[in-house]
Amino acid sequence: MSTVSALEKEIKMQISFLQNFIPQKQMSISKQNKTIFCGTGDSFVAAQIAEVFSDFRSKAFDPLDLLKNRRLIKDSQLYLISISGNTISNVKLAKTIKNGIAITANPQSRLAKNCKKTIILNYKNSGIFTAGSISFLASFMTCLSLVSKITIRNFSTIYKNAELQSKKISLRGKVFLLGSLHSFPIAMFGAAKLYEVTGLDAHYEKIEQFSHMGLFSAKKGDTVIIFESKNKHNLKLGNILKRYGLNVIHLDPKTTNIQEVILFFIFVSEFLALYHAKKKNQKDVYFVKAKKLRHASSSMIY
Repeated sequence: MSTVSALEKEIKMQISFLQNFIPQKQMSISKQNKTIFCGTGDSFVAAQIAEVFSDFRSKAFDPLDLLKNRRLIKDSQLYLISISGNTISNVKLAKTIKNGIAITANPQSRLAKNCKKTIILNYKNSGIFTAGSISFLASFMTCLSLVSKITIRNFSTIYKNAELQSKKISLRGKVFLLGSLHSFPIAMFGAAKLYEVTGLDAHYEKIEQFSHMGLFSAKKGDTVIIFESKNKHNLKLGNILKRYGLNVIHLDPKTTNIQEVILFFIFVSEFLALYHAKKKNQKDVYFVKAKKLRHASSSMIY
């Protein structure tokens, strides 16, 4: 099985995972106020999701920032998120604080062994090394359940809606993924999938900040995807950008439940990368073939 086929299989496996997902016990407000989530890559996105869905009572940090500013950890409970459990910055942080809680798929990892407690991410995958999808969903749902009651009900409907809308999208030029508040972390996740799977020149930004910054690097024909339900502000932005020759895509989650909206954009992020790779007849995800870049990445991560 090719790594692109493995990615497609794992994306499909997410519905079964969601149907069988067992949430964590939601933390009290007082505990959330003393909680920090941290991780790298997709796991940092999951940490930011916990932050925003806790109404910013909990905080999300990059582990290197905490290693350099340990006063930020004082009197806090730290959750360290890592699928492999072997990212060096997380492990160093766990060794430093000694009482962290690991969120990982690998209970035998160095991270788990250096934390006082481990929350194990249980999910099935293809068994083939590929870009993360179901692994991210497991960390996303786990972190979300720690700070908020899970209110997502229509897993299959959301999935099918995301799949249908994503198939119609053609990515041209540079790609800008825009989000705000709850959806901004998923814009980051979406950019990460485009990097990993296709090697595209992609960028993520806050909707408001784009008009002040990223817009000035855009060229006619570039693609702007808005990760937010339609409202007066983003509709105005979309209309203005279209007049200047940008390819604007505004997707419709078809739900007002904010957790379901975010799940929709997670699926869209994965489908966008998958379908773009298939249109280019890719057999392997980009980072698997880019061996020198992957070596550089692994040298810093592990």
